[in-house]
Amino acid sequence: MWYTPIFQRFRQLLQPRRRLAIFEACLIGLVSALAAVLLKSGVGLLGAWRVQTSLLLPAWFVLPGIGLAFGFLAGWLVERVAPETSGSGIPQVKAVLARIPIALDLRVALVKLVGGILALGSGLALGREGPTVQVSAALAAQLSRWFPTSPDHRRQLIAAGAGAGLAAAFNTPIAGVLFVVEELLQDFSEFTLGTAILASFIGAVVSRLLGGRSLDLNLALTASKTEFFVQDIPFYLVLGIVAGLMGALFNRGIIASLTVYRRSLRFGLPARVALAGLVSGMIVALLPLAFRDNTGLREILITGEASWSMAAIAFVSQFILTLVAYGSGVPGGLFAPALTLGAALGYLVGMGEHSLLVPFGIAAGLPITYALAGMGAFFTAVARVPITGIIIVFEMTTDFNLVLPLMIGCATSYLVAEKLAPGSLYDKLLAWNGITIEKAAPAGGIMTNLTAKDVMQQQVETLDTEMPLDEVIQAFARSHHRGFPVVENSKLVGIVTQSDLLNIRDRNLANDTPLREIMTAAPMSVTPIHNLSNVLYLLDRYQISRLPVVDGRKLIGIITRGDIIRAEADHLNGENDTPRLRPAPSYIVYQTRSPSIGRGRLLVPVANPETAGILLEMAAAIARDRHYEIDCVQVMLIPRHSSPSETEVRTAKSRRLLRQAEVLAKKWQIPLHTQIRVTHDVAQAILETINEEHIDLILMGWKGGTSTPGRIFGNVVDTIIRQATCEVVLVKLGTTPHSQTRLIASLPTPHSFNRWLVPIAGGPNSRLAIKLLPALLTLGNEPQIRLTQVFKPSELKPDMSVSEQAIRHLMRRRKLPSTIVALPVQANSVAEGVINLVKTEGYDVVVVGASREGLLQQAIQGNIPEAIASGVESTVILVRGAINNKY
Repeated sequence: MWYTPIFQRFRQLLQPRRRLAIFEACLIGLVSALAAVLLKSGVGLLGAWRVQTSLLLPAWFVLPGIGLAFGFLAGWLVERVAPETSGSGIPQVKAVLARIPIALDLRVALVKLVGGILALGSGLALGREGPTVQVSAALAAQLSRWFPTSPDHRRQLIAAGAGAGLAAAFNTPIAGVLFVVEELLQDFSEFTLGTAILASFIGAVVSRLLGGRSLDLNLALTASKTEFFVQDIPFYLVLGIVAGLMGALFNRGIIASLTVYRRSLRFGLPARVALAGLVSGMIVALLPLAFRDNTGLREILITGEASWSMAAIAFVSQFILTLVAYGSGVPGGLFAPALTLGAALGYLVGMGEHSLLVPFGIAAGLPITYALAGMGAFFTAVARVPITGIIIVFEMTTDFNLVLPLMIGCATSYLVAEKLAPGSLYDKLLAWNGITIEKAAPAGGIMTNLTAKDVMQQQVETLDTEMPLDEVIQAFARSHHRGFPVVENSKLVGIVTQSDLLNIRDRNLANDTPLREIMTAAPMSVTPIHNLSNVLYLLDRYQISRLPVVDGRKLIGIITRGDIIRAEADHLNGENDTPRLRPAPSYIVYQTRSPSIGRGRLLVPVANPETAGILLEMAAAIARDRHYEIDCVQVMLIPRHSSPSETEVRTAKSRRLLRQAEVLAKKWQIPLHTQIRVTHDVAQAILETINEEHIDLILMGWKGGTSTPGRIFGNVVDTIIRQATCEVVLVKLGTTPHSQTRLIASLPTPHSFNRWLVPIAGGPNSRLAIKLLPALLTLGNEPQIRLTQVFKPSELKPDMSVSEQAIRHLMRRRKLPSTIVALPVQANSVAEGVINLVKTEGYDVVVVGASREGLLQQAIQGNIPEAIASGVESTVILVRGAINNKY
């Protein structure tokens, strides 16, 4: 079509993520403002109804009752639908930005919004600012899924959403930006600042318009004129010191409250939040009428209408009410309580100055000035963000008289609080939940430090524009590639893929039709200086698997998802991040096919005839149980300086091994496909097989132990575990004679796989191991299974409900002739407990479920699966579930 090149060029104009980011930032700001207004309106309406009802009916009955009922509803909603929405929400956002896998999507946003309205409207003394931040960040995360983007770009959009949420909640756009760069992302790059500024500005403007306020920033909070005198400076220092002391105490109180609720009061979340609502309602019912509206109470303090006794009661009551509410896990934030406590504390210091100086005829600042400075000082002591603390109060008041008092109070409180209890409260909340964010992580990582030139494949197979259609088809038949760049005079003019060939089937084209008529013209491409983050963004944005690399129009290489994955794997493996030449793709020199009648594919790499038989027998057991086909691959290594596609290799021994596997598969009546691959890298060849053959499960052997520094299972196995997206079953065969068999025999001999030990902890891979067990049990005669949970001698006896569920699952899947038992064992560590059981009771097989991180991450006490496999002579089977990752 004549318009195709125009469309392609227009699409290329949209490639740079910065242009699309403008639209995304605007959309995030708008959506965040709408969410903030909806949350504010919902909390306001429900809170107004609660206050009005307490005036018409007895407060001692209404306030506790409403807190109990709506608190229970909020807790039930959070627990059943989105447990990630418990608490403030800011720690969860900070963890996501640190690449911790915590859910952040539309479901989280909706539950946080509704749960926040129910909880905060019922009178719990928490704020809506934290929930607004999480709701806005979750909406931004959802938008980043609808508009596919690179991982780094997605993080910056989530951070922009968080900043827009804070800006919309307080109508403070500058504070929203500063909170992003000071606390959440700690990134001052141009792109981060640009998206955060734009989203925060739009969020604040739209929120102000929809919230009933004009764009005039002169708020009614400081209708009384603030004052500042030189003689006030010592008192602001005192305010900063006291705010630092009380802020550190407040942070410790929050952690203590969480500990009491979760470990002493063993209730579910609905019961805990309901209890917090009941207690809060009872306390508020005993206090003056002004305390029934938390926002109104803060405004009374900062307009100078409160007495010293009301300010003192406000500080003590809000301190207690906040600890009571937050520890329960209610979806509410700490910004508003911190500001209210700071206002009360500052008001008391201001009135103290008046009582000391005014009787002697010395001018003193108004208590309102101290109340506003106290808001920033206490907020800083809690969140440890002094710049944000200064700006957020200044933006709320636009009073320049407050700048110096705020700077004195915030800087002093920060230094005092940091000295007493170092670290942000949000970091402590994450640590309390077992999440530690590494501060020393390098900014950007390989996704921004490496370019397309560093990881691209320089040897590219290309086709010419004049090549006839029949030769194009032959080129695809000879190659394992799914697409070829099309060149003319060494310049990239198009690309042709298998999809293009499928799309022309109904056009009845002649065999001599030139390639230029069927290729995709003006293909998407990248330059050598594009970083991997940009490359990954384009691959995701346009749902393609490869990108040509061009210098001008000259084709110099090609980059695929696999190249990026390998670069990331090298980085995770601790290898030198210096760019190095990527190995050429493996080359298939021998291949057989059987009918494709299975529901899935199971891959078995074979190399050693001594162990191939038992591995294939295990694979056959799994294939029969799941109705899978088996792929059997033999990998042949060649020197790096040789090309896999041009090197002659002798395949006689390998073909003999594969033919014997075919004999066994025919006896078992299981479809078996075979291939021999020539490669520079065994792991790369296996990963290519997994991707090309759409493998669902790989079963491979491990010799047990490795001498390679920095590796746990060895180069090949470590790489497969990290990068293979399918299920992985790793087998270390036992050293006893009966646990191995030679494939050279006509049939495998029976094995004494009768006593099975399965450590279980309830994780997803433990459940996967249980699902795999019925198939593997066919390897033995009258198998005996023991499920065990390891607990330390100092701990109580563990809950065995997980093991009981596993037993029920096994009995449903297969009627076992022997008894399955579930018994706990005491030990100082999981590895020690399992190894002692195997040695004392003589188990033949140990089946361990472990995640990708669990298999490869070295902990202080050592890697648990590797320790078990190395510490016993029995057969050990390690199971890792599939990774839902399309890269």
